[in-house]
Amino acid sequence: MNPQTKNKQLLKILIGTAWIDGIIQAEERDYLKRMSQSSGLSEDEDIKALLSELKPVQPSQCYQWLEEYLGDNPTINDYQELLETLSALIYSDGDVQMQEAQLLTKLQLLDPAQDSSQSAFDKVLKNIQKIYKKAISQKN
Repeated sequence: MNPQTKNKQLLKILIGTAWIDGIIQAEERDYLKRMSQSSGLSEDEDIKALLSELKPVQPSQCYQWLEEYLGDNPTINDYQELLETLSALIYSDGDVQMQEAQLLTKLQLLDPAQDSSQSAFDKVLKNIQKIYKKAISQKN
């Protein structure tokens, strides 16, 4: 995959992630605009349409883009770049919504560097526990 296509896919995932809780926060909007400009995609028609916020990106579309980006065997570098970029967006507004935490959890399950001896069930259970604890602590 050429670098421009990869950057476009990554930006689409970021836009979908910003929509995952149903609304794009001002800090997320600023982050997305900076990313589109720094990647040279601010004039790309698809990206312009997504950034216009006329039509929200559905979570299912975001997850599809995520899976397409990583493919079946993601490299550690691709995974790390995606995780760092998504985390920067998610934490840009200082508030992590449940849907954003779920996306990060799904992404953590796809980590190619994770210990393969740990069962998928154990990974899911551990991440659900983290999300639950975070939700409880936010309510107190």
